[in-house]
Amino acid sequence: MALSRTALLRASRHAAPMHDLLIAALCQPSRRCLSTTTGRHQAAPAPTQPKGAPGKRKPLTKEQRDFLASALRVNQAGELAATLIYTAQKTPIVRAHPHLRPLMEHMYDQEASHLKTFNALIAKHRVRPTALYPLWSLMATGLGWGTAVMGREAAMACTEAVETEIGGHYNSQIRTLLEMFEQWESEGYEVGDELRELVGTLRRIRDEELEHLDHAVEHDAKKAEPHWLLTGVIRAGCRGAIWASERI
Repeated sequence: MALSRTALLRASRHAAPMHDLLIAALCQPSRRCLSTTTGRHQAAPAPTQPKGAPGKRKPLTKEQRDFLASALRVNQAGELAATLIYTAQKTPIVRAHPHLRPLMEHMYDQEASHLKTFNALIAKHRVRPTALYPLWSLMATGLGWGTAVMGREAAMACTEAVETEIGGHYNSQIRTLLEMFEQWESEGYEVGDELRELVGTLRRIRDEELEHLDHAVEHDAKKAEPHWLLTGVIRAGCRGAIWASERI
């Protein structure tokens, strides 16, 4: 059974509180890395400053850099797929149900904004996009068109299934980042604004994705037949696509 927006949000309520954080690097040393200072003329810490003292930033490990890069890569791929699903669904759904045009356009516009956000982050930090772009593009278009042809309920069940997986995926990323930040603070390190902004971005996008889930349920996603099979297959496909895009 697909989770509701409330249930998905509950999964992240006990995460560590937000802290002021900064990405030390998302890329190899030869690439552009995020600044660890708040201004061009800010003085560097004194050489005698002890490790872990306030104001000292802890460099990311290779594992942490890899996590951040894979997170941006898979998020970009997921938002690309979402825009293509809604693009393929819009014409058949709006033709049969003209009153749904504003909703379909609203959800598409939000997904397009999400994709623009991750395109910018991918370019800024020189993260390699997934090599599976052509495959995901084809599959997302086919999924959108196929469920729209099956009818309004099937199209909404597709949104329900996709957004259930995506909401949980964003929650997992947020938890991992907050646990990383908590560990840094426990060691006495200060972290800055850019990672805080990244977590804020992930939370905002997650909430908008879960709004889409709510809209889908409100517009009879549960009435799709067979609901359990349709949503189960789509959710399994989403999990597989997430796994592959994080790595390829």
